Amino acid sequence: MSFRSCLPGPTILCLLMMPLFGAGCALFYGQTFETFITPTPLVVDEYLVLGFLGGLEAWNGEDQGVRKLALQLRAKNLPGVHVETVEDRKRALALELIRRAFDRNWDGLLDEQERRSARLILYGMSFGGAAVVKLARQLQAMDVPVLLTVQVDSVGRDDAVIPANVAAAANLYQTDGMFIRGERTIRAEDPSKTAILGNFHFTYEGKKIDLSAIPWYKLIFRVAHGKMNADPDVWAQVGKLIMDAISRRGSGQPVIP
Repeated sequence: MSFRSCLPGPTILCLLMMPLFGAGCALFYGQTFETFITPTPLVVDEYLVLGFLGGLEAWNGEDQGVRKLALQLRAKNLPGVHVETVEDRKRALALELIRRAFDRNWDGLLDEQERRSARLILYGMSFGGAAVVKLARQLQAMDVPVLLTVQVDSVGRDDAVIPANVAAAANLYQTDGMFIRGERTIRAEDPSKTAILGNFHFTYEGKKIDLSAIPWYKLIFRVAHGKMNADPDVWAQVGKLIMDAISRRGSGQPVIP
């Protein structure tokens, strides 16, 4: 989307805002519930995987690792697995989708049986990583369990403590950035209920990452952060964590090995 579509005319203000607000100044448009394609309600034992984009990126940002992974997971045509991407500031939309997905008796509420049968996985990058933890806390207040949370270079307040409704959590981060560095260490609110699968450190000293697909304004002050977004090794690990969680549950094995 061009600068012109962001504000009335190619103004200097819009140019300055682009590094902060992402492609097309998504802040002014934003995601609606109609962007979701997941059928609701889901059948018992079906999964909902939600990926949260960061930095006020659009939900369908083609250059974003969160979105690319979601499309890769969809392309696998995994039976009973539904994948969506959400803008980091649209947690209310995610909550509504979760409610509709697991409200199998259509009464507008999630009863105990519906909550216990929820199969939910959350992942996100940057502000989207923080959104994952915030959403998990909201779900904790609703007594809704989360199978897995994955944070990638998480940026935000209070994103280090994983609530007890989360069965397993993982954190991927870098410390090469001058201004933006991900959360280094996540920990469980209740270690007896949440397994921390790891705090995985990525470094980009001497590692070449193709950033040609990322516009220049998304790299200002955040080259290392951009490298994590574009690093195929990062998203391969996130994908494996998600697939492992699904495979363990689907096989009847414990979710945490």
